[in-house]
Amino acid sequence: MRSLLAIAWRDIRSVFVSPIAYVVLCGFLVLAGWFFFNLIGNFNAMVAQYSSVQGYDTSWLNLNDAVVAPLIQNLSVVLVIVVPMITMRSFAEERSMGTYELLFTSPISVASMVTGKFLAGVFLVTLMIGLTLVFPGILLYYGNPEVGLIATGYFGLYLMALSFVAIGVFTSALTSNQIVATVTALVISLLLFVIAWPAEQSAGWVKETLLHLAITEHVGTMIRGVLDTKDLVYFVSVPVLFLFLAYRTVESARWR
Repeated sequence: MRSLLAIAWRDIRSVFVSPIAYVVLCGFLVLAGWFFFNLIGNFNAMVAQYSSVQGYDTSWLNLNDAVVAPLIQNLSVVLVIVVPMITMRSFAEERSMGTYELLFTSPISVASMVTGKFLAGVFLVTLMIGLTLVFPGILLYYGNPEVGLIATGYFGLYLMALSFVAIGVFTSALTSNQIVATVTALVISLLLFVIAWPAEQSAGWVKETLLHLAITEHVGTMIRGVLDTKDLVYFVSVPVLFLFLAYRTVESARWR
């Protein structure tokens, strides 16, 4: 456990002594703030428009559907791009700087290396998503959104981010080139993001398979406030699968 935490702390510290963490955090928050205030502006305009019609019922307008759900969906798209930039250094930098062999000669297991790298990425995405909670906080202070829907939606967003971190750790273990690791992680994440698109023209087991593999389908269910066992199993299976692949990749490199 101590070696695992040492690996994680080493990676976290190396990111925060460089401009990478601050640029990523600031960029993510700027985009989140832009999405939020635009959605709030649209919601206010819509309420004003329908309220001007005498006798028109505006009770169907709510903050969850008009602001919270679109905000989480927009942030999920940003995470597809941002998370590979965070994880690209995990193993690729070790290879390029020649410290990969030092890790292998140290009394640290491969499982601790992979898990430590994963925890470092988890720390960063937790900080990123945690900082955006200020926006639901504003809604709760000035409005009356449903707390349960916000909680399940953000939980789904967080689980998606953890899946992307695991994918990034795996692709970083494949190469010494950080750009290649980033692009590969981006392609895999995007594939999980858009794999449900052909499902509309499919039927039977093909459609069911595509929908089950699509990460957006599982997040979408949680954004609607539904916690389903199959979604939780999916969000456990994806990180475990890619961390296992990262483990096997690092293990093979160690023996070579």
